[in-house]
Amino acid sequence: MENNFIFSESPEPHIQRTKEIIKKYPQIKELMGRNPYTFLYIAGIVSTQVGLSILLSDQSWWLVLLCAYAIGAFANHALFTLIHECSHNMVFKSRVANIWAGILCDLPNAVPSSVQFRKYHLKHHAFQGHYDIDADIPSVWEAKLIGNSFLGKAIWLLFYPIFQVTRPPRLREIQFSSVWVWVDLVVVIGFDLLLIYFFGLMPILYLVASFFFSVGLHPLGGRWIQEHYLTDSPQETYSYYGPLNKLAFNVGYHNEHHDFSYIPWNKLPEIKRIAPEYYDTLTYHTSWSSLVWKFLSDPEISLFSRVIRENKGNVKVTSSAEQDYHDQIRIKEAV
Repeated sequence: MENNFIFSESPEPHIQRTKEIIKKYPQIKELMGRNPYTFLYIAGIVSTQVGLSILLSDQSWWLVLLCAYAIGAFANHALFTLIHECSHNMVFKSRVANIWAGILCDLPNAVPSSVQFRKYHLKHHAFQGHYDIDADIPSVWEAKLIGNSFLGKAIWLLFYPIFQVTRPPRLREIQFSSVWVWVDLVVVIGFDLLLIYFFGLMPILYLVASFFFSVGLHPLGGRWIQEHYLTDSPQETYSYYGPLNKLAFNVGYHNEHHDFSYIPWNKLPEIKRIAPEYYDTLTYHTSWSSLVWKFLSDPEISLFSRVIRENKGNVKVTSSAEQDYHDQIRIKEAV
C-alpha cells in the first residue's frame, strides 16, 4: 500500500460518456424529471422508523441494538438514499420543498445531516476527486491513521459518520454554515429531545444505532466502498447490481447516476437497459457484503485507493453549480 492517492490529470470522468450516450440514444432524455411520489416513501419510512423506536422504548438495550442492526439500518439507509434524491431536487420542483423533505428524512437519523449532505454532495458530482472540494475523498491524515490493517479499516467503517464530520474544515471553497444548516439542527435536535422527554432514552439509542449501522460496519457499509474506491483501477466509479437495490431505491446504479443525475431513482435501471454497451463493459459489484470483507481483508485496498485531480473542467465553484451542478450544461452541449 502506498501512502498516496492516485492522481489524474483529466477532469471528472462522466461528462464525456453522458454526451456520447445522449447523442446515440436521445430518447434517454425522456427519463429526466422528478418523481413526487418519492415523498410517499419518505413519509412511510419516517413514520415506521419513529413508531418502531417508540415500541422499543421499554425493551432491553441488547434487543434495541439487535433491531437497529437487523431492521433500523435498512430503514435509515433507505432514508439516506431519499435524502440523496432530495439533494438533487428530484422530488419536488421547489428547491425549498426538497430541503424540507430532506430534513424530514433526518428525523429518524437523530443526527442532522441532510442539509450538509446536499451542500457537499452536489460539489462531489461537479468536482469529483478534487481534494479541496470533494467531501467524499478521505483526508490525508484520516487515510494515514487508518492504514491498511483489518482492524483499522473496521474501526473506520464503524465510526464512518464521525470521520465524515471531520472533512468539511479542509474544504476551503465551500461555506460550512448557512441558515438551512441551523434549521436542520434545531428541528432534528428538538425532535430528539421530545422523544427523550416522552419515551426515554431507548428510542434515541435505537435511532442512533440505526444511523451508525446504516452507513458503517454493516453489509450496507459496502455502498461507500463500492461507489469510488479503486477495486479495478483506473476505473473510479462503480455500480452495484445486487438485490439490496430493492431496499435502497436503486442507489447502487452509481455510474448511471453520475452520468445522469437528473433521472430519478425509479428510472435508473432504464439507463443501463437503453445503453448496455456503456455499462456492461465496466467493472461492477453484485454483493455489498463481499465487498466489505474484501475491503477489510485486502491490504492492497486502503483509504488511499481513490483518484484525486486538480482539473476542474472549466466549471467554477459557484452557487449555480450547487443547484444541480452542470447537468443542464451537459444536456445542452450534447444535443
